[in-house]
Amino acid sequence: MTPSPAIATPRAAFGLAAVAGLVAALLVLWLVDSVAIGAGFLGAAVVIGGAVVARSALSRDPVAEAPTIDWSIVRAAVQAADDAVAVTDRAGRLVCANDIYEALFGGFPTPPGLPLDSGGVEALTTAGRQAWRDGYATSPAVRYRGAPLHVSVARAGETQDMLVWRFGESEASERTAAFIESLSGALGDRFAGAGIMAALVSADGRVLAANGVLHARAMGAGAGAISGRDFAALLVTDQHGRIRFEREWPGAGNPLRVIQIPFLDEPDAPLLVALLDEEEPQAITAAGTSHVRTLVGLLPFGMALVDRDGRFLKLNDAFVRAAGIDSAALPLYPGDLVVREDKAAVADTVRRLASGVQHTTDLVVRLKSHPEEPVALTIAGVRGLGEAAVLLSLKDNSEESRLKREVAQATKMQAVGQLAGGVAHDFNNILTAILGHCDLMLMRHSPGDSDYDDIQQIRANSTRAANLTRHLLAFSRQQTLRPQILQLPDVVSEVSNLLKRLLGERIVLDVRHGRNLGPVRADPGQMEQVVVNLAVNARDAMLAKDALGGGTLTIQTRAVSAAEVHRLDSDILPAADYTALEVSDTGTGIPPEVLPKIFEPFFTTKEVGKGTGLGLSTVYGIVKQSGGYIFAESPPGHGAVFTIYLPVHAAAPGEPAPRPAPKPKPAELWGTGTVLLVEDEDMVRAVAQRALSRQGYTVLTAENGEVALELLRSEPQPDLMISDVVMPLMDGPTVARHARALYPDLPILFMSGYADDQMRRSINLDRVAFLSKPFSVQQLAEAAREALAAV
Repeated sequence: MTPSPAIATPRAAFGLAAVAGLVAALLVLWLVDSVAIGAGFLGAAVVIGGAVVARSALSRDPVAEAPTIDWSIVRAAVQAADDAVAVTDRAGRLVCANDIYEALFGGFPTPPGLPLDSGGVEALTTAGRQAWRDGYATSPAVRYRGAPLHVSVARAGETQDMLVWRFGESEASERTAAFIESLSGALGDRFAGAGIMAALVSADGRVLAANGVLHARAMGAGAGAISGRDFAALLVTDQHGRIRFEREWPGAGNPLRVIQIPFLDEPDAPLLVALLDEEEPQAITAAGTSHVRTLVGLLPFGMALVDRDGRFLKLNDAFVRAAGIDSAALPLYPGDLVVREDKAAVADTVRRLASGVQHTTDLVVRLKSHPEEPVALTIAGVRGLGEAAVLLSLKDNSEESRLKREVAQATKMQAVGQLAGGVAHDFNNILTAILGHCDLMLMRHSPGDSDYDDIQQIRANSTRAANLTRHLLAFSRQQTLRPQILQLPDVVSEVSNLLKRLLGERIVLDVRHGRNLGPVRADPGQMEQVVVNLAVNARDAMLAKDALGGGTLTIQTRAVSAAEVHRLDSDILPAADYTALEVSDTGTGIPPEVLPKIFEPFFTTKEVGKGTGLGLSTVYGIVKQSGGYIFAESPPGHGAVFTIYLPVHAAAPGEPAPRPAPKPKPAELWGTGTVLLVEDEDMVRAVAQRALSRQGYTVLTAENGEVALELLRSEPQPDLMISDVVMPLMDGPTVARHARALYPDLPILFMSGYADDQMRRSINLDRVAFLSKPFSVQQLAEAAREALAAV
């Protein structure tokens, strides 16, 4: 489905442009099962989504020209999904849907107004409201044409004005479908080879699938399909109460032992029914017990048999994997699987169900193998299985738990980064005022004055605080970067001499460079900071392990191809060509409980007063802002390994590597003319006004955008406008556009606590200059002089 005319209006296009890249990336990662397809679409989606989001991140002008969105990419991403997918906007209009959606609902109805069974529209409406409020909602109880339909709704977009609706089978339906296919194929043949007749029976007693031996016994050779038949009608009970096939009775057919095995916890879930030939009317024989154990061993989900004394009889491979059991040292009792606090509950439940009536219960326990992740252990009392009296079921959710941890960690890092960036921006305003007043006081004091040293000390401490804010901005990916096309070995070579002095004589520096390394686009100064921070942390870890013996720090660069990334099977690293920088040491390593927290700002394991906790968070921010990825590993008994992946820069044929041209400083800082100063912070506005006045300018001040526009209309044209970017009511770019409408040749200087490269991407204006906060009086004078000289 393509966007409707109503969707293509400028108003809607502005909102859609801001979210299209993110929607495409989200749909690919969420919906595509194929790694190759997912990686390809994700790469394209990241390019478009990243460009659009970066463009609109700080610009909030409603009249700004909306970028053109290539809906074919979003459409292709949606088409790659295995489920029905639709996208609606804030006005409730359908803007995109795939062919599966059209086939499912017979057209393109708009959610939540779909032709669902009774109560379905109300459930979808509630889920949509919850998604607008909380960001995500599900509605697993919806039914369509009598079948359950799993619905999930996610809010998407940088302005959060889109809903992504996904309609598919429930997890139970998917697992049932997979098991039906297996039971009708190789798994059913393996059951038959073990003498087991197996069928999957729905909650209403209909046969969903059966293996060949059961079909032959129940229906006869050459009979019709068994699927859809009433399972109970295939069986009869003889005069002795024994169960037989209806087709074989009366006759010579053997009596049957019927075993019902629930393998899904959801209501109305199907049952796996196993039928075993029974020679004797009494309890199950040893051969029958062997059949049961064989059946349990063949099942693809974690199951175990326990006798009446509470000892394990059989654990299948899936149970061993899910419980993290060492196959060479199998446990004797179910209580041996869990932590000490859960032993009593498991033992009591097993003992009660082994001697009581047939019953099933679920316990939330913590396994010894990974106690940090609670799991659900299903315990059921069974009869007719010989020595077995209790059946245990455990789902292997290790992969799901890992993904949950990664998503939670990424969400937390993003939230902390936003907070750190906001704090740094506000703190930069305070530091600008402090540094400015110090500079003004220093102009009135000579080095011999008694107050001169105190003022210098205040200024030095303010400069240290400014360095801390730069660390916070680096972590939040809002630091000013000046990227260049470079080779990582050159960066390592530049910093090698410094590293040797930092590491000392007891630590050996081992540098290794791979071949065929691709160029990367990064700030060389910031990349040197990354190497230094990692090296200093490694030095401290090695000295903590052996203060006299030292250790070895290895810095290695290597090329990583897209094929190798595919083999890594990473959910985070997109498939592409990278140049990797690996820093490893022979230190104490990082404990598993500390590893997820190392990139958080202000987190440190060092003693009080030894470290700010910003070293690794700064590394994380620089790598992320440079478009790269960083991973930390610490194998038990070894040191830490940090691996940074930077994407290879794809330069056009014959394109020379850009070299930064040195910016000449104006020889004379004294100036004349009228400057319009727009700043909402009183302390920053006051110090900037005094600084500019001392340099010879006539300064008009405005505390917000509205006052600035009034001055522009009532006063003669100023020679320069200096404005903050983020202000209440009307931001700096909006003021600048109105000013340019009055005076097209007016030079403009923006000052902001955020990165100037972010400002440039978000402000669609020509002939503007940027000054990052905090700044000194001299830096402000230089920037003003350069802006006037550029006219």
